[in-house]
Amino acid sequence: MLLASPRPSYGIVGQDIVIFGQSMSAPWPARRSIISIQLLTQLGLDLGLSLDRCLHGTGLSPLQLASLNGEIDAERELNLIANLIEALPTVSDLGLQAGRRYHLTTYGAWGYAILSSATVRQAAELGLRYHGLTYAFTRISLSVADDIVSLNFDDSALPPALHDFIVQRDMLGALVVVRELLGSALPLLALELRQPAPADVSPFIAAFGQIPRFGAAHNRLGFTADLLDNPLPRANPQLVNACEQQCQALLARHQWHQGVAGRVRQLLLQSPGQLADMEQVAERLHLSSRTLRRRLIEEGTSFRALQDEVRQALAEELLAAGGLSLEEIAERLGYGELSNFIHAFKRWKGITPGRYQREAIV
Repeated sequence: MLLASPRPSYGIVGQDIVIFGQSMSAPWPARRSIISIQLLTQLGLDLGLSLDRCLHGTGLSPLQLASLNGEIDAERELNLIANLIEALPTVSDLGLQAGRRYHLTTYGAWGYAILSSATVRQAAELGLRYHGLTYAFTRISLSVADDIVSLNFDDSALPPALHDFIVQRDMLGALVVVRELLGSALPLLALELRQPAPADVSPFIAAFGQIPRFGAAHNRLGFTADLLDNPLPRANPQLVNACEQQCQALLARHQWHQGVAGRVRQLLLQSPGQLADMEQVAERLHLSSRTLRRRLIEEGTSFRALQDEVRQALAEELLAAGGLSLEEIAERLGYGELSNFIHAFKRWKGITPGRYQREAIV
């Protein structure tokens, strides 16, 4: 758990979000760009909070926050959201204020891919295909019925204390993207939220242009279905292809951190030379060794395979960086004998680590 305060703290074990020992399925990737945390931190600062108050319990330093290309665990963002809600209880439209800050350009390759799409339909297909690269904690889907195309926001996996903030942020953030994509404020044919009606609905009118139907069965934004085949003003097929390739690479990198296997990899990376065994890793994940073994089998892997995978990745990185002898690298990776490291590396790459290092440095 990340926070020591009495209120709930949020941690992710595999793809489950854990709240006081309870877990629920988490539809979002375990890793995400740091941009969202930067936006939320700035929101807190603009509303009078200190940087320390915003980052309390997230494990992030101001230096890490300033990173332009950093990635963070999703749980850190959940903790920051909890900080904002706790510190600003009288700001009833906090989620809406957050949602306004998520412009197309804040999404990197994902944003430019949909911005350069030929039609709204292509943009929607690309956006949903790489939904894991957005900052949403709701599961977003698209449906068409009765000449209305709806963006649906499944909130079933959200922590209850953060529910309203996240739904408001995700829905308004999506509407901001649609408006910027089209270059105009398209009227909504449906605006529904599952949350109860607040005492003051004026912030919702200002944000969405109309009063939502509160207490609805689903969270959704509805537009005319004719919208899907509208051409987009910034269509650029070459840029779409280039951005989609970037999206594929980013998703592949995020998947390395997903699931229980992803958490095991992260823990092994934190102390590669200490040869953490399954019992130690299981304890860190609040699981029994038996449960950990079963969960890894369900994901098609094993603890030993992950240990091997992490060692290989670290070996390649250390060899390419230079500055360390083969003996030092072998020791850092937990090999008692250099010969064992050489044998393992030849099994991974088909060449000796010495040759790999020479070719990498050249």
